[in-house]
Amino acid sequence: MTQALPKLVTFEEFVDWLPENSGVRYELHNGEIVEMAQPVGEHEEVKGFLARKVTVEFDRLNLPYFISNQAIVRPPEKDSGYFPDVLVLNRANLVNETLWKKESTLSLGASIPLIIEVVSTNWRDDYHFKYADYEEMGIPEYWIVDYAALGGRNFIGNPKQPTISVCNLVDGEYQIIKFRDNDRIVSQTFPDLNLTANQIFQAGVV
Repeated sequence: MTQALPKLVTFEEFVDWLPENSGVRYELHNGEIVEMAQPVGEHEEVKGFLARKVTVEFDRLNLPYFISNQAIVRPPEKDSGYFPDVLVLNRANLVNETLWKKESTLSLGASIPLIIEVVSTNWRDDYHFKYADYEEMGIPEYWIVDYAALGGRNFIGNPKQPTISVCNLVDGEYQIIKFRDNDRIVSQTFPDLNLTANQIFQAGVV
């Protein structure tokens, strides 16, 4: 589980406080510093598999994209800061990010063509807080990869089953398409991506 530390802080205080090389991951959720649970191995394998597949695709298309492991996503005017599992950045828009050079912080949806969260025990963050904030930021595409079927039944079905929710921004709101089993993932950012839900789910299976 995640553990919230007492005392509300501003985003600026959070950035100043962030320890370097501590081995512990933290995020800021509405002023609360939250210690993130250490991901299990399967989570990291799914994350690594997705990062590799997406990288191959934008490299093939010769797009000015790259994946960042340390950048902070900050919803504008909010005391929140997230470290997504897979964060695809558009290098061409970074000149418009006022906090990029000094703090590796992003607040503009145009800088982030695709963001992916791999669900762990703190699933409510991905389905509620981050969903709302990423939508408000105007991030065009957001994947919620629930390989272990941890989310609520209203998100992944009853009985629960592994599900990938692809949220595409349409007229300022996310439209959600859910993929399971051998469904081929449909991505508006990478329309030629040839990947099924099961291929992603099985990335962490030996």
